[in-house]
Amino acid sequence: MCGVVGYIGHREALPLLLEGLKRLEYRGYDSAGIALLGGNKIHTIKSVGKIESLEKSLKGQSHKATLGIAHTRWATHGHPTSENAHPHLDCHGKIALVHNGIIENYEYLKAVLIEEGHTFSSDTDTEVLVHLIEKYYRRDLASAVRFALQEVEGTYGIVVCCAEEPDKLLVARDSSPILVGVGEGEYFVASDVSAVLEHTRKIIYLEDGEVAVVTRNGMITTTRESVPVKKKVEEIHWNLEMIEKKGYHHFMHKEIHEQPSSIRNALRGRVDEVNGWPRLGMFFEKQELLNQLKRIVVLACGTSWHAGLVGEYMMEEFARIPVEVEYASEFRYRNPILGDGTVAIAISQSGETADTLAAMREAKQRGATTLSIVNVVGSTISREAEGGVYLHAGPEIGVASTKAFTSELVVLYLITLSIARAGGMEKEKAQNMLLEVETLPERVETILQKEEEIVEIARLYKDTSNFLYLGRGYNFPVALEGALKLKEVSYIHAEGYPAAEMKHGPIALISPEMPVVFIATRDRAYGKVLTNIEEVKARGGRIIAIATEGDLTIQDKVDHVFFIPHTIDPLVPVLSVVPLQLLAYHIAVMKGCDVDKPRNLAKSVTVE
Repeated sequence: MCGVVGYIGHREALPLLLEGLKRLEYRGYDSAGIALLGGNKIHTIKSVGKIESLEKSLKGQSHKATLGIAHTRWATHGHPTSENAHPHLDCHGKIALVHNGIIENYEYLKAVLIEEGHTFSSDTDTEVLVHLIEKYYRRDLASAVRFALQEVEGTYGIVVCCAEEPDKLLVARDSSPILVGVGEGEYFVASDVSAVLEHTRKIIYLEDGEVAVVTRNGMITTTRESVPVKKKVEEIHWNLEMIEKKGYHHFMHKEIHEQPSSIRNALRGRVDEVNGWPRLGMFFEKQELLNQLKRIVVLACGTSWHAGLVGEYMMEEFARIPVEVEYASEFRYRNPILGDGTVAIAISQSGETADTLAAMREAKQRGATTLSIVNVVGSTISREAEGGVYLHAGPEIGVASTKAFTSELVVLYLITLSIARAGGMEKEKAQNMLLEVETLPERVETILQKEEEIVEIARLYKDTSNFLYLGRGYNFPVALEGALKLKEVSYIHAEGYPAAEMKHGPIALISPEMPVVFIATRDRAYGKVLTNIEEVKARGGRIIAIATEGDLTIQDKVDHVFFIPHTIDPLVPVLSVVPLQLLAYHIAVMKGCDVDKPRNLAKSVTVE
C-alpha cells in the first residue's frame, strides 16, 4: 500500500529516490518524504499531497548524499500531515526509518517508550519502531533492529539508516513486501519491483522474519534471531516500456485496451486442443491429487473475489466439485471447516494482498492444499502456495483492476476444465470448450472497436448520483464488478445485485433518476431477466442493457443497448465486463476524477 524506496551506492541518491517514488505513485498515497544521509547527518524533507509538492520543497537545494530512503504514505494512523509522513526519526535525529505495514501493539510500546523518556512527534504507529531501535542502539544498527523487531506485533517492510553508520542500510520484512535490486556497486531497495527496474533486473526478495544488512560491497541476510540465510538472485523479464502509457491518457484506459493481448498471454502454451487438456503445469494435472479433491475454497478480495464467484459457478457446473468463495478478510476470523481433500485457491493480482495472504496461511495451517492465481511473478502468495498459475497479464498500474480480472476468469476456466477432464469430461466437449476460449481475444477487440457507443452513454449519465447493476447466473458477479468499477473511479454510488433479488428491497429505489444496468445476454436466465427489465420499466427506470449480438427483442424494452459477441455461458463474463469497465472509465474522466489513482484507494493492499 505505502511505497518504500532506498538507495546505497556511488550515485547521487536524491534523483534516484524521487524517480522510484514516482514509479510507485499508482499504489495510492497521501504524503511523501525523503531522508538523505550525508556528512554524518540525516536531512529529511516531507510534504502532504503529490510527489510534485515534495519536489517543490527540494527546489534549489543541493544534496550530494549517496545513501537515502524515501516513502509514499497511505494514511492509517493519523491524518495526512507532514508530521505523520515518513521517514520518522529518533529523538536525536540520528536514525531514520520508513515503513509499510501496521504495528498492532504500538499503543503499548509507545506508552512504555514515553515513560522511558522518548518524545514522539507524530500520531503514527510507525514512529514506535524508530524509537525502539534507538532504545537498543549501541553502535550496532543491525543488532538494534533485530532486538526492536522481536518486540513488535504486526506487519512491516522497513528500511533504516543511521548517521553513525553512514555506509549501511538495514532492511527487514514481515508480511509486507520488500525487495533488494542488485546493481554494480549499488543496491536499490523497494516495496515494488517497478521502482528499481530502470536500473536492474536482478532482484532479491526478502521473506518474512528476515533482516538484511546492505552496504555498497554486498548484502548479508539473517533471521531476526541472527541465523544466516542464503538468498537467491532472481531475474525479472518484463521492462519499463510495459508500464508506460503508450499514448493513452490513463493507465486504466490502456489496460482495458490491452485485454485482447492479456487474454492471449493467459492462454499461451496452456491449450492442448488435440487431447482436450489445459496445460497448467501444476498439481491439478497429478491424478493422485485430483482423486482426493473433494472441495474447493476460494480466498480473495474485491475484484478477485468477483472472479472467484464466476469460478465457483464454472467449477460446480462442469467439474461437479463443491466450491465456496470466501472474503479473505473474514476467513481467518472465524472457525472455518477445512477437511481432507480441500484445496484453497488464493486469487490476488499483486500476490501481496495482506488479507488474502493471511487467509491462505490459515488454510494451509488447517491442512488444506493451497494454490495461487496471481499476476506478479515472485510475489509472496505465489512463493508460499504449494502450486499456482501466473496470469501473465503484464504490469497493471491503474488502481481499478481491469485486465487482471479477465485474465483471472480465463485461468479459472482452464482450472475448471482440468478438474472436469480428470473427473471424466468427454474429450470432444473439452476440445470444443478450449476452442471457444481461444476466440475471446478477437471478440474483446470487436467490443473495444465500439467504444464510442459507451462514450455516448457515459455522457448522458455522468451527472447521475446512483446506479443499480443487475445480472443473473454468471452475470451476477459481473454486476458486482461493474458497480465496483464505477464506485472506485467516479465516486458515484452504485450497487450490484442479483436481478431477481431486486424485488426484495432495491426496487423501492427505482426512479427516472437512477439508471439500471442489466447484463441481459442470451443465456439460460435470459427470459427471467427480461421479466426483471419489465419490472424496472414499469416503474419509470432508465435501462442500459448489455446484450448478445442479434437480439432484436431487447431493443424495444430498454433505453440503451450495447451488444457483445455470442459465446458460451461461462465465458460471457469476460466479454460483458468490458463495456462496464469502459462506462466507469469514461464517466470518471468526464467528471474530472483522477482515474488511475482514485482517492482513498491503493493498488496493493498490504495492511489488514
